Amino acid sequence: MMIHFILPGDTLENIAEKINLENPVYIKEFHNQHCLKEDFITDGLTPGKKLFLPDFLKIKAYNDRNDAPFKSPELNPRINFNPADFNENFKITIKESSNNDGKIVENKFSYTASLEWIKNEFDEHLFHFKKEQFSNQHETKMEDLAIESMKALYPVEIFVSKKGEILRTAITKNTLKNFQKIMAKLLDSFPDKYAEIYLEEFENAVLNPNIFDQKMKEDWFLKNYFSPFRNPFKNGKSFFELYLDQSLLNILQTAKVTDNEEEIILNQTLNNKNENQNHFAGNLSVSKNNGMIKSLKISYSYNEFSVSYSTDLSVEII
Repeated sequence: MMIHFILPGDTLENIAEKINLENPVYIKEFHNQHCLKEDFITDGLTPGKKLFLPDFLKIKAYNDRNDAPFKSPELNPRINFNPADFNENFKITIKESSNNDGKIVENKFSYTASLEWIKNEFDEHLFHFKKEQFSNQHETKMEDLAIESMKALYPVEIFVSKKGEILRTAITKNTLKNFQKIMAKLLDSFPDKYAEIYLEEFENAVLNPNIFDQKMKEDWFLKNYFSPFRNPFKNGKSFFELYLDQSLLNILQTAKVTDNEEEIILNQTLNNKNENQNHFAGNLSVSKNNGMIKSLKISYSYNEFSVSYSTDLSVEII
């Protein structure tokens, strides 16, 4: 048995965490079994009073009961990935901002996207992906060119692992077959030297599979939708890594208990909150039936060279 003198701010929960006791209710039970009647704990803890704590062997015995609240099935969901016949349209909104010594620059745009499951072959799921109905606060001719260039390539092939993580992306054979016609049409629609320079780089990226794959994997929708968020839970927590804006983030994920029998609600945050002064918050609604995301909200910010950058992503089925 150990003795602890209660400090201001002490709770059963934070004391249990310090002594590696999974279920904090057993601190009260153990103390009340060994203290005088007038020292019983009924509600909160009283600073300055003695608190009797179990020793290592007793803690192990308590933990072996396996009844800690965070071990409940609702807080440790198993998220399967069964996307067969999946075909949905999404509304995606992205807001980007920077703050340089009080000078704020914002950019907000939205589009619709479709994601259609095609087949499962060799433990890889093939999806067709395309974007439509773009809107932008700062519409320019070059933005129109960029949008029309990408629209000409759709649908793009997205290859996903059996765990639901993106593997690679590719142009369809039909698009490659007609690519020179696509280029000719784009050059005809945007007949100026700046468009010609852009389309030259565009052609190089499209015809180089590695460059095209790298650029597609930078898409905020794809990298978050097909992230490793389905990693198994243990003790109410799940962990995975996510690469955003040239930073590798260690994400901690928890599940929320709800009465909804069709959805799993997940909350995400940084596992190391002081890491490079980054901030990350994610909220997901996932179908229990197929493990596909129904709605997603991501907020991410970081500092670089005294400039603050932030990106907010919102995804919902329409």
